[in-house]
Amino acid sequence: MKTTFIALAAALLASTAAHAEGLPDRVKSAGKIVVANQPNYPPMEYKDPATNTLMGVDIDLGLALAKQLGTTVEWSDIGFEQMVSSLETGRVDLIHSGMSDLPKRRETLDFLDYMKSGAQFYTSASRKEEFKTPADFCGKTVGMSRRTSFPDETAKWSAANCEAKGLAAIKVVGTEGSADARAQLKQGRLDGAVQGSETLPYLTNLEKNTYAIVGEPFTAVYQGIAFSKKDPALRDAYAAALKALMASGEYKAIYAKHGLEGTMLDGIYINGEAVK
Repeated sequence: MKTTFIALAAALLASTAAHAEGLPDRVKSAGKIVVANQPNYPPMEYKDPATNTLMGVDIDLGLALAKQLGTTVEWSDIGFEQMVSSLETGRVDLIHSGMSDLPKRRETLDFLDYMKSGAQFYTSASRKEEFKTPADFCGKTVGMSRRTSFPDETAKWSAANCEAKGLAAIKVVGTEGSADARAQLKQGRLDGAVQGSETLPYLTNLEKNTYAIVGEPFTAVYQGIAFSKKDPALRDAYAAALKALMASGEYKAIYAKHGLEGTMLDGIYINGEAVK
């Protein structure tokens, strides 16, 4: 039995060492990965109001990946709009902050996808009888973070499902973030809002009887860890680490902890394409 445990420990150490070998020299020398993350998007990343501790799916997964690679994480709280420039200038090593893997972003970034998501409508609980289907938002004012892909995606959905059917277009309002959209919804300045489908169950549980989800997600996208295109070694090291977490069951355990098993991927995807 003791021999078996020693053999298993040796195998795990060898696996971690193999993944660490793929890390760029700068990361090995620093002994850490500097990760851009803005903790304002629960349950993906947020701070416990009582302890100010970072929490969420991205935090748990980011720490597990770094451990698998034999290194540590230094979280860098950076505004979403400054993340790409911070990556390009070397201020951070990667971006792990609920970022959607979109074709236009692949022009400057490589993505290691780690979950699936989608844009979804919701409204205030007091108005749920007015908005039973997404089409009920045609001609209404709907808010969403202007820093995300949601404004463009909502406008496209409106063109196909409102204007194309002779209905008034949705009035898309870009807000300063998801929290701002929720605040305006509560104030009655918006009829509805749009957020990522992975965030709404957490939101409705946190603020009970405050919001009502309307319909199913109207887009399907991957969320990914973003890397500079000049840094394929780091991307591939992370891909190997994610594959190991999937094989060990730790990946699934992280998503089960947050009640998001339905958002998991079935394998490794880079820039939206499956990698064998």
